[in-house]
Order: sequence, then C-alpha cells, then structure tokens
Amino acid sequence: MSFRRGGGGGEGTSSMAAGGGGDGGGFGMQQRRIRRTQTAGNVMMEPMLDSEVVPSSLIEIAPILRVANEVESSNPRVAYLCRFYAFEKAHKLDPTSSGRGVRQFKTALLQRLEREKETTLAGRVKSDARELQNFYRHYYKKYIQALQNAADKADRAQLTKAYQTASVLFEVLKAVNQTDLEDVDAEILEAQAKVAEKTKIYVPYNILPLDSESSKQAIMRYPEIQASVMALRNTRGLPWPKGHSKKVDEDTLDWLQAMFGFQKDNVSNQREHLILLLANVHIRQFPKQDQPKLDDTAVDEVMRKLFKNYKKWCKLPAIQQEVQQRQLLYMGLYLLIWGEAANLRFMPECLCYIYHHMAFELYGVLAGSISTRTGETVKPACGGEDEAFLKKVISPIYATIAGEAKRSSEGKSKHSQWRNYDDLNEYFWSPDCFRLGWPMRADSDFFCLPSEPELPNADRQEDVKKPTADRWMGKINFVEIRTFWHIFRSFDRMWSFYILCLQAMIIIAWNGSGQLTSLFDTEVFKKVLSIFITAPMLKLAQAVLDIILSWKARNSVPFYVKLRYILKALSAAAWMIVLPVTYAYSWNDNSGVAQTIKSWFGNSGSSPPVLIFAILIYLSPNFLSALLFLFPFIRRYLERSNNKFVVLIMWWSQPRLYVGRGMHEGSFSLIKYTIFWILLIASKLAFSYYVEIKPLVGPTKAIMKVHVRTYQWHEFFPRAKDNIGVVIVLWAPIILVYFMDTQIWYAIFSTIFGGFYGAYRHLGEIRTLEMLRSRFDSLPGAFNDRLIPRSKDAESPNFRAAPIPKRKDIEPGADVPLISYEESKDKKEKEVVKFAQLWNNIIKSFRDEDLISNSEMDLLLTPNSSDPDLGVIRWPPFLLASKIPIAVDMAKDCQKKDHELKKRLNGDNFMSSAVIECYRSCKSIIYCLVKGDREKKVFEEIFSSIDERIREDNVISKLNMSDLPSLYDQFVNFIELLKENKEEKRDDVVLVMLNMIEIVTRDIMHEDTIPSLLESSHGGSYGMYEGITPLKEQHKFFGELNFPVTPEDEAWKEKIRRLHLLLTEKESAMGVPSNLEARRRMTFFANSLFMDMPLAPKVRNMLSFSVLTPYYKEDVLFSKRALEQPNEDGISILFYLQKIYPDEWKNFLERVGCDGEEDLKGVEELEEELRHWASYRGQTLTKTVRGMMYYRKALELQAFLDMAEYEDLMKGYKSVESNNDEHVRSLWAQCQSVADLKFTYVVSCQQYGIHKRSGDHRAKDILKLMIKYPSLRVAYIDEVEIVGKDRSERTVEYYSALVKAPLATSVDSSDTVQNLDQVIYKIKLPGPALLGEGKPENQNHAIIFTRGEGLQTIDMNQDNYMEEAFKMRNLLQEFLVKHDGVRRPTILGLREHIFTGSVSSLAGFMSNQETSFVTMGQRLLANPLRVRFHYGHPDVFDRLFHLTRGGVSKASRVINLSEDIFAGIIALLLRETVLLYSESTFFIYNQCILFSALCDTGFNSTLREGSVTHHEYIQVGKGRDVGLNQISMFEAKIANGNGEQTMSRDLYRLGHRFDFFRMLSCYFTTIGFYLSTMLSVLTVYVFLYGRLYLVLSGLEEALNKEKAIRDNKSLQVALASQSVVQIGFLMALPMMIESGLEKGFRTALIDFVVMQLQLASVFFTFSLGTKTHYYGRTLLHGGAQYRGTGRGFVVFHAKFADNYRMYSRSHFVKGFELLLLLVIYQIFSHAYRAVVAYVLITISIWFMAGTWLFAPFLFNPSGFEWQKIVDDWTDWNKWISNQGGIGVPPQKSWESWWEKEQQHLRHTGARGIIVEILLSLRFFIYQYGLVYHLHITKHTRSFLVYGLSWVVFLSLLAVMKVLSVGRKKLRADLQLVFRLIKGFLFLTSVGILVTLIVVAKMTFLDIIVCILAFMPTGWGLLLIAQASKPLILRAGFWGSVQTFARGYEIVMGLALFVPVAFLAWFPFVSDFQTRMLFNQAFSRGLQISRILGGQKTDHSADNKE
Repeated sequence: MSFRRGGGGGEGTSSMAAGGGGDGGGFGMQQRRIRRTQTAGNVMMEPMLDSEVVPSSLIEIAPILRVANEVESSNPRVAYLCRFYAFEKAHKLDPTSSGRGVRQFKTALLQRLEREKETTLAGRVKSDARELQNFYRHYYKKYIQALQNAADKADRAQLTKAYQTASVLFEVLKAVNQTDLEDVDAEILEAQAKVAEKTKIYVPYNILPLDSESSKQAIMRYPEIQASVMALRNTRGLPWPKGHSKKVDEDTLDWLQAMFGFQKDNVSNQREHLILLLANVHIRQFPKQDQPKLDDTAVDEVMRKLFKNYKKWCKLPAIQQEVQQRQLLYMGLYLLIWGEAANLRFMPECLCYIYHHMAFELYGVLAGSISTRTGETVKPACGGEDEAFLKKVISPIYATIAGEAKRSSEGKSKHSQWRNYDDLNEYFWSPDCFRLGWPMRADSDFFCLPSEPELPNADRQEDVKKPTADRWMGKINFVEIRTFWHIFRSFDRMWSFYILCLQAMIIIAWNGSGQLTSLFDTEVFKKVLSIFITAPMLKLAQAVLDIILSWKARNSVPFYVKLRYILKALSAAAWMIVLPVTYAYSWNDNSGVAQTIKSWFGNSGSSPPVLIFAILIYLSPNFLSALLFLFPFIRRYLERSNNKFVVLIMWWSQPRLYVGRGMHEGSFSLIKYTIFWILLIASKLAFSYYVEIKPLVGPTKAIMKVHVRTYQWHEFFPRAKDNIGVVIVLWAPIILVYFMDTQIWYAIFSTIFGGFYGAYRHLGEIRTLEMLRSRFDSLPGAFNDRLIPRSKDAESPNFRAAPIPKRKDIEPGADVPLISYEESKDKKEKEVVKFAQLWNNIIKSFRDEDLISNSEMDLLLTPNSSDPDLGVIRWPPFLLASKIPIAVDMAKDCQKKDHELKKRLNGDNFMSSAVIECYRSCKSIIYCLVKGDREKKVFEEIFSSIDERIREDNVISKLNMSDLPSLYDQFVNFIELLKENKEEKRDDVVLVMLNMIEIVTRDIMHEDTIPSLLESSHGGSYGMYEGITPLKEQHKFFGELNFPVTPEDEAWKEKIRRLHLLLTEKESAMGVPSNLEARRRMTFFANSLFMDMPLAPKVRNMLSFSVLTPYYKEDVLFSKRALEQPNEDGISILFYLQKIYPDEWKNFLERVGCDGEEDLKGVEELEEELRHWASYRGQTLTKTVRGMMYYRKALELQAFLDMAEYEDLMKGYKSVESNNDEHVRSLWAQCQSVADLKFTYVVSCQQYGIHKRSGDHRAKDILKLMIKYPSLRVAYIDEVEIVGKDRSERTVEYYSALVKAPLATSVDSSDTVQNLDQVIYKIKLPGPALLGEGKPENQNHAIIFTRGEGLQTIDMNQDNYMEEAFKMRNLLQEFLVKHDGVRRPTILGLREHIFTGSVSSLAGFMSNQETSFVTMGQRLLANPLRVRFHYGHPDVFDRLFHLTRGGVSKASRVINLSEDIFAGIIALLLRETVLLYSESTFFIYNQCILFSALCDTGFNSTLREGSVTHHEYIQVGKGRDVGLNQISMFEAKIANGNGEQTMSRDLYRLGHRFDFFRMLSCYFTTIGFYLSTMLSVLTVYVFLYGRLYLVLSGLEEALNKEKAIRDNKSLQVALASQSVVQIGFLMALPMMIESGLEKGFRTALIDFVVMQLQLASVFFTFSLGTKTHYYGRTLLHGGAQYRGTGRGFVVFHAKFADNYRMYSRSHFVKGFELLLLLVIYQIFSHAYRAVVAYVLITISIWFMAGTWLFAPFLFNPSGFEWQKIVDDWTDWNKWISNQGGIGVPPQKSWESWWEKEQQHLRHTGARGIIVEILLSLRFFIYQYGLVYHLHITKHTRSFLVYGLSWVVFLSLLAVMKVLSVGRKKLRADLQLVFRLIKGFLFLTSVGILVTLIVVAKMTFLDIIVCILAFMPTGWGLLLIAQASKPLILRAGFWGSVQTFARGYEIVMGLALFVPVAFLAWFPFVSDFQTRMLFNQAFSRGLQISRILGGQKTDHSADNKE
C-alpha cells in the first residue's frame, strides 16, 4: 500500500485526497486537494469522527480509529498516523464513495487530518517510522509484559485489548515504514510474532474464556466446567475431513463445523452454551464431586430435555444408549442447527426435520457407511465449506418464509392468501414432509409461491413463473378467516349447551306452573325432549362450519381429516332426520311439530321406547367422553398412544394432531375446577330462569293475545300474528344478556375463590408497618428458613430428583427462634450474621434508590457482625427507638415495685432487648476504655452489684431510680464524646466517667458501698472525704484510658453509632420508613417469607437462568436537555418529578451532598446522577437494567454467604468487595464466577448498530449501561453493506451480534481509559430478521445468546427489587415440582406491582385494575382453573422446553399481534371483569382489563403438554400507561390482538381439546371477555332500536292501552331485574376484595370512594367502547396493528383535534347515535314513566352516551382552561379545512385522516363490505318512522309520504351540490352570479318553510323531527358510499361524498366543542378537573394547578424549601 501523509523536511510529500463521485483512483495516487464544495461532508462536525460512527461498508477501519482515540492523549502524532492509515484504507475499500454515508465520513475525516497535520508535526522529534516504533516498544512493555500472567477478569480484559491495539499499531507501522523506506526492527518483529499468536487466543469472550491461557480464571477452576470442556475435547476416533489442519484444543463442535459448514461464531456460542448446560446439571447431580469427569447422568438429563420434542416428532420409543462422545455430538449438532436457524427457530418441527437428516448423515460418517449412489464414504450434503449450512439449508427455507411474509402486505392481505410460520411449520407434522428430500429439492411444492398479481412493469411480468401458482400448497391444517363464526366453531360445546338450556328453560316456564318441578310433568318433559331435535341441528352447523372454514386448506388437510369432516356432517344430518321422526312417533300428539312430521311419514301408533333408545345411541359418545373425563389418566394414555386401534377410536372424537394431546390435568385439579364450574353454572342458570326468563313469559303471552289494528306508520305486515315483532323486541335483549351474563358470574366466583385462595396463602397478613413491627421477632427465623440453604439439602445427591420440601408451619407472629434447632455457638452466630447481611443489603438498596434518608437507613440497619458479649439479638434500631427513654421513665416512676417493672419490660420484647443491649454494651465499652487495674476493679464491683440486684429481682427496691435520668444524660454525653473520638476530648471523657461513677455510687447505690472507692489514687478516701482535690490529682484516677480508641474499626464505630441511636432516638419510629413505596416493599417482602415456597439451594446448586429484554428505540436514559426543557405549560420533567416524589428528591440531594438543584449544575458526575435519578422514576431501559442486575448482586451476596468462612462472615460482604488481600480477592472472584455461571442478562437492542453508526445518544447510553454493569450483554441486528468486486453491486448482509463492554481498567492510573464495546459473537443471518411481528422477532434473534435452564422475559418498562432477587433461586426450584401431580411446570408466573399508579387518577385506575388482574385473576387461573397461560413478561420459562418448541413467543404477522399469549395460551384475560347490565344494558366495568394480550406463547406451551403455574411470594415492578390516549391505544392493541386470536388455530384447538369445564375457563378468560363486552354494547343498541320500533310504529302506545299489560308486575320485574347491578354493586367487587385482602378492608373502601370521586365509572365505561370497537372491527375487517403507546409522563394537554381524530369512530359516532335514539324515545314514548327501574335503565344509557362523548375532555389536563380552548379551536379549524393529498399526514389535514380511517375497508373482503352495508341500513329506519310523526302527515299512513321525504332529502343534497359546484366554478370569475344563486336558494327555502308553517300547520317540533330524520339518513348514505368507494369513484361522485362527510364532521365537532367551551367559561370547572385528575399527586405534595397553569416558580428556591 502506498501510505502518503503530511510531512516536512523532505520526509514525505503532502498527499490528501477524498473520494469523488467518479474518481475511481486510489487515494495514494491522487496528488490534488479536494475542495470543500465537492462534497457535503463539511456539514459534519467533530462527533462524526467518533470511532463508532463508521459506515457499515468501512467497518474494517473502526478498530484503527479506536486505537487512534486511545493513544491520542499519550502521542498525538501516532494517533494522527493511525487516522491517516484508516483514511487510506477507507478509500481502498470504497474508492468511489458510493456506500451510504461514506462520502460524508471520508470528507469529515479528511478535514480532521488537515487540522491535525501541523500541530502533530510540530511535536514530532524523529521520523514517523521511528516515532511509531518507539511508541510500539513502549506500549508493548507497559501493557503487555506487565499483564502476562493475568488471572483477574479485569486484567485479562485489559490484556485482550492490549493485544488488539498492538496488532493495529503494527499494521500502521508497516504502512509507515513502507512509505519511509525503513525496515522494522527485529525486536519489534519478534514482539509482533508473539502478539499475533496471542491475539488469536485472547479474543473477547462471553462468560467462559475457553482459550488455553485462561486456566487461572476463577470460573475455569470449577471441576464441572473442566469436566464439560474435557468431554467436548474428546475427539478420538472422529474422521476429520481431508486437508484439515487440526489445531490445539479442538473439540467435537469444531469437528461438526468442519463437516457441516457451520459458522465459526455460531460454534463458539453454542460451545459455551453446551458447556454451561452440562456443568450446571452436573453440579446439581453431584454437588460434592471434584473430579473433572463428566458423568453420564448429567449428559442424559440434558439430552432428554433437548430431544423430547424430537423423539415425539419421529415417534422414537427411546433414543438408543450411546457412548458419551456421540451423545455430545448429537446435542452439539442440534444446538448448532438451532443457533444458526434464524427465523426457522419459530418452526420447531422444521428444525426436527433438518436435524433428523443431518443426524443420519452424522451417524453415517461415524459408522463409515458407503453411499449407494456414489460408492464413496458418506459425506454431509451441505459440505464443510464456510457458511455452507446457512446457504444450503437455512436460506432456501428462509426465502420461502420471506416470500410469504411479503405476500401478507404488512398484514393487510387476507390470512388465507399467505402462509404464516404455523402453516410452514405444520407442513413438517405430516410424513409428506419427507418429499422435500435431502438435500432439499428446490422444485418442491413447499418452496413454491403463487403468482404475483400483475405488475405495472411489463418486463417484470414476463419473469413471473406462472406454473408455481398451481403448485402453491396453500394453508396447512387451518385457515384463519375473518368471521364471527369462529367463536361458535371453537367453542361449539359451550354454545350448544347454552342454547339447549335456554330452550329447556323457556319450555318449562311457558308450560304448566312455571316451577322447575313441572319438569316431572309428562307433558312438559315430553316437550323438553325436543332439545334432541335442536342438538343435531347444532352438530350439523358445526360440521358445515368445519368444512366451509377449512375449504382453503383442502389441499393440505390429510384424507382422514377430510373423511371425518364429511362423516360428521352426514352423521349430524342423519340424526336430524332420525331424532325428529322418533320424537314425532313417540307421543300421542295431534298438533304442532310432531303432527307435521307425522304428516310427512304417515300416521301410525306411538312408541316412546324408540325415542329413548335413539337418544341413548345419540348420547353414547357423550357417555364415553364423560367416562374419560372422570379418569383423565386413561384419556392421556389414549391420546398419546400410537396404537392403530386406539388411534381409530380417538379419530372420531378429534382429528389426531401433533399438538394438543395428553393435556388433561390430574384428578385432584379436575375435581377442583369441576366443582367451581358446576356451582357457577347452577347459579347462572337459576338466575337466568327466575329473573330473566320466567318473568317475561306472562307478559309475552298477554302481548300475543292483543290484536293491534292501528299503526302510526306504514306497516308492511299488518296481519302478522301474535305481535311477533313486539315479542322479538322484548326477548332479544334478554337473550343477549343470557348468553353473556356468565361473565358476571365468573367475576363473582373468581372474586370469592380468588379471595379465599389469597387468604389461604397468607397474603396480606403483614400489610402495615405496625404489623411488621409486631411480628419482626419471627422474621429472622423465617428469613433463615426460607432464604438460607441447609447443607443437608444442598449436598444430597438425590436433591435434584426429589420433590422440593416446603415449610408450611411458619405463621407470621409465631415465636420462631432465630435458630430452631440445637447448633453450635459458631453456627448460631453465622445465622445471625447471614440475616444481617441480607437485611442490610435490602436497606442499602432502599437508600441507593433514594427511598429512605440517611437517618432512616441508620434506624433500619442491623449490625453486620455478631457480638458474643451481648448475648441478645440486636434488632434494627427502628424497632428499639424511644424504648430506652421510656424504660428510664418507667424505672423512675415504679415506686419500689420490682414485679411491676419486670412485667412491663417483659411485655415488650423489643424494650427488654434494648435495655439489655444498652446495659451490656455499656459494660463492654467501659471495659474496653479503662486500662488501670484499680479503675477496672471499681467498675467490676459496680457491675457485680447491679447484676446481683438483677438476679434477686430487687433492682427497684434496693436502688434509687429517681436519679436514673441524670445518669442517662451523662451516659448520652459519654457516647457522644466516643463518637467524636478526638484527643482534645480526653479530659471531658474523664469528667463524664467520674460524674457517672458519682451518680451511681452516691445517688443510686446509696445503700451499697464500693470498697475499691474507699482508697483514692491520690491518698484520701474518695467516698468519705469532703475536701477539694486538685484537678491534676483527679486526672490520675483515669490516667490510663484507651481514648481516643485505636484502632477504631468498623465494628467499634457501628457499636457506638448504634448505642447512640438507641439512647437518643426519643421520637417513636413508627413512621420509619416514611416513603410509601419503601413501606410497601418491606411489608410485602416480610409477608412473603411466611408463604409457601421451596427451600433455597446453595447458589452453586441452583438452576441457572437468563433474563431477556427486547428493546427497540425507547428512552434509555433521560438527557439533561429533556429533563430541563419546559413543555407548553412551562413545566419540565425534572420539576414534575420533584413534585411527584418530593421525599425521594430530598433523599437524593442528601445522598449527593447538595442543598438544591443549582448545586448539581456544572459538575459532570452530579449531572449524571441527576439523569439517573430521573430515569429511575420513568419507564426507561436504565431502570429495567438496574432492576434486573439486582439478580446478579443478590447471587454474589448469597454465594458469599454460602462459601465464606466464619472470619469472612464477621467482616461482612462489603469488606470482601473492597479488600486487596489475596484470600479475600479469591473469595470475591469465586462469588463473581458462580454468579456468571448461574445468571446471564441479555438486552436485545435491535437497532443498536444503526444507532451507534449514526451517533445516536441512545447508543451511547446503552454503552454506559454496559460499562456500569460489566456482565450485561447487548444483542443487536447488524446491517453491513458489502461492496461487490466490480464496485457497482452493493448488498446488505445481516448479523446477529452480541457485544459487551470489558471491565475498564488500566495499568497506569494516569491513562485515559477508553470504554468501548467489544463484539463477542457475530452470526450471519440469511436476510432481514424482521419478517413477522417486531417484538418476537427481536427476542428470537437474541435468544441464542441466553444461557441456563430458565429464561425470564422482561419488558422494557419493568423493574425489579433487591429483596425480590434474593428469592429467585427459591422460585427456580418450582421447575422441579409436579404441581398438579402430572407434569412439571414449563412457565412460572409471577405477580407484578404497578409503579406508575401515583402519576394521575387514570394511572391509579390502571394500577388498581392491573393489580387485581395480576394477583386474584392470575392465582385463580393457575389454580384451580388450570388455564393460566403466559401473561406478561416477568414469567419465567423452562428455557430448554421452549427453545425446542418454537421459542417464547410467536411471530406470525398480525395473527400473533398479542405474541406472548400464544406462548402459554395466555394471560387469560380475566382482569376481573365487572359487568353492569340491565334489561337492555350490560356495562362491563373492566376492573382489570382483561388482558388476552399476551397468550400466544402460553397457548403453544399448553398445547405441547406444558404447564403454567403462578407464584405470589415474588414480584416484579411494571409500568403502565398513564394518560387516556395512551391507555386507549393500549386497549385498542389488546382488543385487536383478541380479535386476531379469535381466528387463531391455537384457540380452536384448545377449545376442542380441553374438557368441557376447562374449555369454559379458557373461553371466559380469553376472547369471551371481549365478546361479552361487545354483546353488552350490542344489547344497548338492540334495546334502543327495539324501543324505537315500538314507539315509531305505534305498538307501544297501543299496548299501553291494555290494562293487563300496563299493570303487569312481571314485566316490571323483568325490566327492573338488573337495576341493582346497574347501580354499580359489582363494579369494583374484585378490586375491593383484593385490595381488602392485601391492604385491609377499610383502606379498600376508602380507595373505592376516592375512585368514584375521580370518575372511575366514567373511565371504565369509556374503555368499554374502546374494546368493543376495535375487537369488532378486527374480526370483521382486520386492520390490527401494533400501537406504540409511549412510556413518558403524560400530563400535557391533548388538543381537541387530536382527541377527535382518536375517538371519532370508536366513541363519538356511537355516542351521538345513542343520544339520537334516546332523544327520539324521550320525545315520542309515553310508557312506564313512573317505573323507577325503567328510569334507572334509561339514565344508565344516557350516562353511557355522555361518557363516550365527553370523557376524553374530562380526562384531558387543562381541558377546561379557556386559553387552551381558544388554541384548540384555531387548531381544529385549520385541520378540518386543510386539503389532503400525497405526503400530507392525517395530523395536518382532515382529508388525509378521513381517507386513513377507511383503509380497513380497502383490505376487507366482499363479506366485510356486505356486512358493513347491511349495518349501515339501520340509519334509514329513522327517516321511515319519523316522517309519519310530523304534524303535517299525522292523518296519512301512505307509503308515498316516505317516498316524498326522499324527494325532499335529495333536493337538499342537490342544493348543497349546486352550492359546492358554484363555489368552485363561479366564485372567482362570476362572483355576482354566485351571490344571486345563493340568494335565490335562500329565499326559496324560506318561502317553502313559511308556506309549510302557514298552510300545512308545520310546528317547531316538526322541524326538529325532520332534522332527526334526515341526519341519520345522510350518515347511512355516507357509510354505504365509503364501503362502495370503487363504484363511487367510477361514477365521479367521490368529491361530493368527501364534501358531505366534511359537513358531518364539522357538525359533530361543534356539538362536542360547544359544551366544553361553555364549561370553560367557569374557572371552578377547571379547578375541579385538576383536583379530580391529580388527586393522588396532591396528596403527595404536587401542586398541579400551579403546574398546569404554567406558573413556574424558581426551582432553586423551591428545592431549598
């Protein structure tokens, strides 16, 4: 390379060049200088030159720039040379600068070189070559030779970095020497040879440094690690490929790489993965084994887990026992396939197929088999070339996935038109998959895609291969079709049951007495048997649905499944004939249906036994199912069996699938949930019969007898019998309520059972500080019992296999001794110290989080070390505060009554402990201070005398306690002097000690004498001589005094500090800690220790686990600018946080040593602390990472307690961290290594590479996190631009990369340490990773870097706590327990605490409902219902189970929008539904919004025989949305997800493969909630439209004239049946029960009242509309999408236009429709006005309508502030009038928004369009009915009236069209003509109106009625036009439709805006709203009214307050 650089003095020529657009020349050859005008690079500033901001096509120069930055401080010239070399290398890589960002980068780098050239040249002493050689020698000696024997992790990281730097320096040196024509010194060449060798060895590693130089690392010293490494390195007998040069320490995975062509980094990654798996299992199997020999048992265990799914797939009864080497080869092969599979990891059976063939190849290679085709030794099909496996195996399948994903059109295409991950994976469920062959045939049907639609480019169209369209396999096994029929199809048994029950109850109520006993009446029973006519009809409907909805999968569905569908339909059709016929011929019935059937088949005699026999045959499959239900173990056996006869029997009940077999629970679980549902169904049916059905029968019969002759409109069916229309109107709402009120009963029963279970599990037994204080004495025992491992458990060789014992005998408050069994003194002291270590770390974490102050921390800490002299437990001072002063007063006032004092002291254990501790501490301190023998003797006699009085129980009677306060004061002074410990205070100490002696001997012990005091040290009798002793002689009494105390160690300081606290803390510490969050965490943690949990193993023996957090581009760390930048109200985030968290802000200032915010400014460290403080109170990645890294801190501490010797324990954990002693450092290294072995944290920052190259601050903040937490790993998708050989082709390659930031240390403390990330692994992907939903794809690419047997998925808005991290090893033991007696859990559910509840009232609502869901709801789902799937992200997965079954989430576009739910089927949406319904309304107050959000993983886990449990003794923090718009977007996303979930194959399979009762649980806790929500709204519509029909037709008035109906009490009972519910009795039942359980019922009641005052009812009713709209729209039209809600602080004002855009279609339109119905009904109805219940019903609908219209403005901060209203009006007008068009966003123009709102209609099918048009027809009812109620038409009912109304309506439209056209065409040129036309039209309209008023007697009411009639008609026409847009466009009327629509939007906007503006006139409304919204914040000191008003005060002054 020609290396040209700037120089002087003849040592070089200046040659700088920049790559131009078409230069094409090398940089070194160009002799001209590029002008600045030739490139835009000059706009780039200095940050652009950061070594990380390098274009991906120039990534090779990044290490060079890093070295330049590193050495710049020590030698700027060398840095300059490095940059120059990087510059030339960049030009060589991309000479034309055609790569993205290359031109700007090279130009900016060139500008920097020009600036630095002269400055660096001036400081140069020698030539560049000499300068660089000298620097290389210096660097080698200083950094490499000094660290040759690195044993410490940090030293090794520094050495690795030094080798890399030296390599780069030598590369630059060679280039410089080549230019200067100088040779490199031999010394340097020799050193570089060593460096080159070592650089290959010292590479960045993840957890295990597996190179030959790392044997000294602590983690590599573990025998289990060594055994696993040695086992893998056993390559004896393996046939290496020809030409392979074997290297040192190659292992079996290297052999697999050489044979199959896996990527190098994939091999390295899976090598570490497998070693850690084997080592961790080996440790648990043989905890005491020290021999480095890997046991076969451990290998078998890992192999069993890895290959369980594969064995099931290929139906292997058992894997043949192999030698260990082959087992490791098979496991390594599978992991290597999985590690490189990319998106194929979502297809577990596809991986089984690949592994199956490659394993056979492996077997052939090992066995030396000869190929029958080639006659040569078998070789792997993909070969051993580099990346061969990726290119030949993964890429073809990936291309198919990508092609199908492209066909989905971002999820807008119909599901039936493309194959998702499930379809492609299920192809491998059938033996037909082997048609793919091996190697896979490229022309296989599997790879064929259908023809693309015609492309606009004709040339491209020719290239499309049309034959592939015929060979496209289509959907496989299941088709997701948008239809509500899926609800019936998936849960047909439930719907059939309800329909048949309804039929039976109506028959019983209609016939006979109506009592249930009438069922035994022969005639009634005969009619009830008619349900067996309905039953086969329902069966036929199900069979036909199966055929219709599976039609598009007909090519892939197996023949036996098709045959079953056909036979099911034929069977149901046959029974539809047999059962009605036998029914008809079984009874002597000459009327009705039976007679009709007889007329068809002939009249003959009756034969009842035939019917009974037919029914028994029909029910025989049900009897068999019931039998199998009672014996679930038989059902499991039959489903799992592969016996052909068994398969044939089971074939009829359900098609045999790969999944969904053997899911049934144990007998005990079955009994529990069966009893639950039997009680619930019995209650529901009884209520439905007696309250809903029976009361309506009498009124219905009466109505059917009335004959109505006159109608108030044109009746099309005047002769209809029995008033069938009225009957339908009356019964329709009741029928809807019948089908949905099970949700209410579920809410009630779940509340009762959930509350009972919670109480049984000891929840809430410690819920206040008072309870904690009263039971704290039992806490250490429980603490050690739960969190401290017992050696016998940890060392038992059968510990892994044995069931985990659990302690259930500890109750809070019980007197549990600290050590409950006899042990040695040392053992007891160890236990005390362990408790203190753990407890103190919890308290210190509170302080680090600023939850408590320094003084509170001192009160809460307990001594770290044990003091054997005291003989008493030293409790934390907050328990003992004020005890000593009180005891002193008690002793003074006891009046010689020893028994009374003793009784009072013994009544308070803590007071007794405090007194004893103080007395003995006093003894200990004085003996420590006093050195003189005579003085010691004096004190010994004093203490001996007092001890004797104590033993004789006569302290009070023998000693004068009245002077005890004086002694107390002196002793306090004495301790304060000891605290200071200063030499100048020595005399004061002596005086105080003499004073104390005098008080004790003269005043208190007046009856006793101290003989030692009779002889004074200065010659007199101290006690008797009254003279004055000289001061000099008085000093002699304490002449020898150990003061100041030396050495003053931590134990002494702690003792003095603690004693001072006990003596001086006079105020009660009942309020410590004062912070509410600290209190909650302390009480929950204390309470959890008394709950049932597994015993803790030693850290060494625990299960290993990882945490995975997906991150996209949310906030990592709040920037200083973001914190201080004020919003539109003048309020910054920082100021807001200071007001929300005033106590934590004060604690923060105390911690950093500042008085106010001003002191923080200008100091970088303090500003960084401030950023962290604010970020920890938001929903940021920093907060999540800190929380998750508590796991590591906890493990390190617990490992220390497990391994430390007695002396180390006494010193404490902190001393180990900071000690430099070799033994202590070794212990510390062991603690860290065991934490590495057990815990890994990976954050999947998908765009980290892009952010880093663009200089995004988020990348820098993520790097800071890695530096702060060295064990943190970041995975990201790296996009690298590759320049082709001809420089014209450019491709992008994708990699999964894992990086870390090594420990930042330096040999020389003066050096500047450069903290940058290091790439550990970089695994190439076949293409872009994001083919499906973003979040699961993000998790999937990073999951290969996780480790361990457990995997916790944590979302980015979560938090964790130190005290909870201590319980993680207990939780992981749950994986070893069979909770239901059948299977071990595969997902462990955790509870969450919502930490955002204090931000606003809305945040509080969300917090309460979420808390109810994640506690009561989840515990019930897990037990007894056994349908908890996967809710939320704190759940812990059995990692090996899920990585072999598709991962922890599903990623198919749209259908898996709620990705996690399908992991377990999820989270069961329960969120304690609270349903309010009436005869016509059914309000669902979602007191915990049902989350069916995250079920996909749970569905998958359950279908694959997994099990999900829930554990409430551990919790994780969770952030939630805090603003109405955020919450609505979140609920919309969840509703969308449930709509898609309704169509999913997972839900269909669960609905059919669960038993009946578990199926009910599944339905009502997933989509059933959303369907019930939608039905509740539909009930309101049905009721109101029914009433509209009665009112407008005149039927209501006619029926009301009938006295029998008007005064019918039964009808009134039916109307009033739900009024109690409607009032809101059930609204908060689940929340109140859970809150009462955990906080106390008084607190729960107060919270409930406060919520109502904050309009919680309004919020939940509004949420009802959100869920209904988005769930229904998704099922009908699709359009589901991920909605990013944002996670910031939402206290800003949302503009009126923003609210209108967001809620127009979901709430406002529906609210106006309800309002219209209510107004019309109010005007024309005259019935039941006096009935209270009826009035209540009507009011409830008014409430719903008002809520849907105005809730967004009620919950909008500053929503009623006048200035905001004015601004909103201006913004609204601008938005509504702006023109749309290409590139105009919906936020800027109404037209763009309106077009976007119709997008769902563009992608829906013909079925969706037809349904939309049919629904729109309801708006024409208004005009039809109302035109006959005008005053001018009251005497005619002719249809011509309605026709004439259309003429009027069309005339109005014509006038509007004329005005619109005139405005466009005449306004500019013929303005006068346009004005004349407008005037003419106006006068004509007025004339017509006057004529109608004068001549036709039209009234004002008629005008109102006309408006009410025509407005809905216009809206209906608009909806039809939007649905028929293609036709309207062709007709040329779309512009008119748009104008018409704009008019409606303006009217609706005005109708909403005017009331809000009117209320804004009154200031008190705004005050009320502020109080209502931010009441929680007010109670914590937030003056929100001042904040939102923008009255910003001086921050510094406020802070100092």
